[in-house]
Amino acid sequence: MESKETTSISIEQIKQILPHREPFLMVDRVDELVPGVSAKGVKAVSGNEWFFQGHFDKKKVMPGVLIVEALAQAGGIALLTLDEMRGKLAFLGKITNARFNAPVVPGDLLELDSTITAVNGVIGMGTGVARVAGKKVCSCEFVFAIKDPD
Repeated sequence: MESKETTSISIEQIKQILPHREPFLMVDRVDELVPGVSAKGVKAVSGNEWFFQGHFDKKKVMPGVLIVEALAQAGGIALLTLDEMRGKLAFLGKITNARFNAPVVPGDLLELDSTITAVNGVIGMGTGVARVAGKKVCSCEFVFAIKDPD
């Protein structure tokens, strides 16, 4: 594992780590990063998000699967900043124990807290908790398949 020193990274730095691009890049910035250990970031949820066009017409709610995707992306950032993982891809292979506690709506600042719990060769495992104003809205566990880019 890398040093326990925390750093922050911008959206442009995130784009150097993850292959995702708008509108599917779900992490706007990372405020605390410990490579190979954890990433704490945010997603500012705007009323103009593409997914609100159909989810739902009268009560806009961020789809739970996209909250989980945001947590997995934060976990991917933590994983792929390990020296031995730089330049690789982390594919989401499994999600377990996903729990949704409250809706995420336009105007919310989605706080993402993802931790890598194990790395075993080409497999990475982690957990994530998403909050809005400190209140838990989602938690899950995830598994990544780590691959070299083609």
